[in-house]
Amino acid sequence: MAIAAREEPIHPALVEYRQERARSLQNRVADSITTFAGSMWFVYIHVLWFAVWIGFRVEHYPYGLLTMIVSLEAIFLATFVMITQNRQEDARRHLADREWRMVQSEERQNEELIGLSNQILDLTKAIHELTKAHAAATPGSPTTAPPPQ
Repeated sequence: MAIAAREEPIHPALVEYRQERARSLQNRVADSITTFAGSMWFVYIHVLWFAVWIGFRVEHYPYGLLTMIVSLEAIFLATFVMITQNRQEDARRHLADREWRMVQSEERQNEELIGLSNQILDLTKAIHELTKAHAAATPGSPTTAPPPQ
């Protein structure tokens, strides 16, 4: 059994964020440790380790050295969990920042489109008024001809 690889993110902002993180050795190490610590292989290894430790009587009950080792491991794993949570929060912030910039861009585009629409409306009204004025000034036009009897 192999450790299942995470799926690549689809959103371009998350791809960019992952590439930024991959540039740092510390980030790659932390990501690898948390990926392994969050797998079933981690559980299997610890079950086997505890069984061997207790079964071969490496030390006697109450297993002080084993307790100390496991406590130190828990401290480090808690730190790596916090690192992972910080990484996830950074990814969310990165995504939110990019989406906010996109919303701002769309807002500007919408304002420009509304301005253009208003200009088109004003031009349409002006053309309509000119057409009415031209029709009124032209003899025999439908608007100046007497109504049929």
